[in-house]
Amino acid sequence: MTARRRVDADFLALPRHQLADAALSAATSAGASYADLRIQRITTEVLQLRDGELETSVVSREIGLAVRVILDGTWGFASHAELDPVVAAETARRAVRVAAILAPLNAERIELAPEPVYSDVSWVSDYLVDPFDVPSVDKIGALVEYSGRLLAADGIDHVSAGLQAVKEQAFYADTFGSSITQQRVRLQPSFDAVAVDAVAGTFETMRTLAPPMARGWEFVAGDEVWDWSAELAELPSLLAEKTKAPTVVAGPTDLVIDPSNLWLTIHESIGHATEYDRAIGYEAAYAGTSFATPDKLGVMQYGSSVMNVTADRTVEYGLATIGFDDEGVRAQKWDLVRDGVFVGYQLDRVFAPRLGQARSNGCSYADSPHHVPIQRMANVSLQPAVEDVSTDDLIAKVEDGIYVVGDKSWSIDMQRYNFQFTGQRFFRIREGRLDGQVRDVAYQATTTDFWGAMEAVGGPSTWRLGGAFNCGKAQPGQVAAVSHGCPSALFRGISVLNTRDESGGSR
Repeated sequence: MTARRRVDADFLALPRHQLADAALSAATSAGASYADLRIQRITTEVLQLRDGELETSVVSREIGLAVRVILDGTWGFASHAELDPVVAAETARRAVRVAAILAPLNAERIELAPEPVYSDVSWVSDYLVDPFDVPSVDKIGALVEYSGRLLAADGIDHVSAGLQAVKEQAFYADTFGSSITQQRVRLQPSFDAVAVDAVAGTFETMRTLAPPMARGWEFVAGDEVWDWSAELAELPSLLAEKTKAPTVVAGPTDLVIDPSNLWLTIHESIGHATEYDRAIGYEAAYAGTSFATPDKLGVMQYGSSVMNVTADRTVEYGLATIGFDDEGVRAQKWDLVRDGVFVGYQLDRVFAPRLGQARSNGCSYADSPHHVPIQRMANVSLQPAVEDVSTDDLIAKVEDGIYVVGDKSWSIDMQRYNFQFTGQRFFRIREGRLDGQVRDVAYQATTTDFWGAMEAVGGPSTWRLGGAFNCGKAQPGQVAAVSHGCPSALFRGISVLNTRDESGGSR
């Protein structure tokens, strides 16, 4: 980009510092030993089309302030939708009253890991065109035009198109002296094509591989960021081939897995498993805990020696990339798995001291001004090989196997250990070359067996960011966006299931 964007003037015009002064002084006057204020404004646009016709066009906005306090080692929290200094002060006093009520129930005093003070700093994500500066009619027009390309192709009976755009703006201030203003945007475009066999009463689908990104409208408009022309032109023939593809033969199979599929396996079996709150049972109600307990840190073989996984809140265009987290901690990058060994967790300022760490690695986030910040996932990524091994090089190592492309459905147990994943596209590998598609494929393993079976990873040219807008956690539930980078990778002897047979279906 030619110039770094600035935080929107209308957000900067909000009485941020007056609200902070009112809330923080009221909290300390009421007895709090610590307090922080967060102002958050979130704008979301959702567009959905069916066969080129608009079905949904919604823009929603949420704004408010939140105050957290520590009173006698106990958290208190309160929020309000009105941005007024008098309201902010009363909200702070309400948070102190909440802490006082909860104090008798608190079994462990809150201690915050230290962090440098960041006074009056700002951060804006990297994007060229703010999607909310683009009229909705223009965005709809792009979706209509892309849908039309697919509908014009032989064999395509229906097309669903969608776009979700989010702008998130936040101001944070605490009694240590930090004051931070941030702004980031993200986009999730998708196109699903459907081919119907009316005689057989069956259908097949295939979705574009474009991942959600922390980019602006430049991601969707034109082919400079993502080659939409090539993908939309190729998809109909791939779908037609899929409709005629033979069903897979179940059994142990060598797999080459594309980043467009592997990112989700990383998310579920590494990203969630290395959240420290899950590992100690603090988070258990939403999707369970983790097999990667603290006694395994530094000793457990998570995978093969070619497995190196980092958590990173700084990677370019990552959905979880930020300047500072919701506790005022600067974004960082660190190791979770090194040479196959489990070496790190994701932490916030409360959990870092409990693990004996001197500093949080910046994993606190709240998805709303009316939700308390919780420990959330960084961009968790599998690192590529140093040498530039291509996907074709990995495929060439396989005599009889499957190349897996694109994510679809998945399941994993409450310990993040036993799992099953499907995909969008599956290509048979014979004697080191692709040999047509197969279908009805799922792969199944335990986390450590799967990553232990990883023989090789691709080089930097194969590394791609995938990700999701909708990672859920906590009760009340919160949703966060997160990216996962990875290269193509080769796995030996993975259990492949035939999903048609498993479901008792037929074609």
